[in-house]
Amino acid sequence: MDLVLAIKALVMGIVEGLTEFLPISSTGHLILAGSLLNFTGEKVKVFEIVIQAGAILAVCWEYRARIAAVLAGLSSDASARRFAINLIIAFLPAAILGFLFNTRIKQVLFAPVPVALAFIIGGMVILYVERRHKVADIDARVTSVDDMSPVDAFKVGCAQAFALVPGTSRSGATIIGGMLFGLSRKAATEFSFFLAIPTLFAATIYSMYKERALLSAADASLFGIGTVAAFVSAFLCVRWLLRYISSHDFSAFAWYRIAFGLIVLATSYFQLVTWAD
Repeated sequence: MDLVLAIKALVMGIVEGLTEFLPISSTGHLILAGSLLNFTGEKVKVFEIVIQAGAILAVCWEYRARIAAVLAGLSSDASARRFAINLIIAFLPAAILGFLFNTRIKQVLFAPVPVALAFIIGGMVILYVERRHKVADIDARVTSVDDMSPVDAFKVGCAQAFALVPGTSRSGATIIGGMLFGLSRKAATEFSFFLAIPTLFAATIYSMYKERALLSAADASLFGIGTVAAFVSAFLCVRWLLRYISSHDFSAFAWYRIAFGLIVLATSYFQLVTWAD
């Protein structure tokens, strides 16, 4: 195996794991990292899809007891069934819209200005939601994912659909959308983690099927490095984020998004990064 390629795969896996569950857009960061590393092309796009599995498995491992309890209780536990139904409800809006419009969205919106605007507008929305909670002293209506109703799940699912726009951030849309709809910061964050499991698994499997001609057994070791790196970094990131939100809000991520959006514009304008690719 080429050592340089292995290092690039390792770096990309770390970037995927660190950014997948933070409200800062993993897609944008992977594009930037890939461009800076000269790690681009059609096969790299498949690589970025495959290594998502590592990040998803990190959440599955972190919440393995809860997931096992839900699966075991589907036939006998009403709360387990309600939780599973809520995940399905929340999954459907993005799944349906993504299936129908994802190709068109990428053709129209996957360009420097829309991506940068998504970063910046997303950051401003986070600042607004956090300010609204502080100024209005709003008590969260839902403090646990177990207390969510199907309507709550549907609202969060609609918020997740905004992540089809490149640069929006799936986790950012679901967490901030959940908070806006009355979930506590912790409940919104945890539900975002759980919702990532069916959403990203479905996206990964569907994309791998569509791009199966680009998959090769010769690339298995490279994909393995990226997947393992994504798993480890995502696992550490998820644990860190749960501790972080116990005493902090998301304002720091908002300012980071705004700064990153300006970086997208600057790197595109000076042709340092080919964001359209």
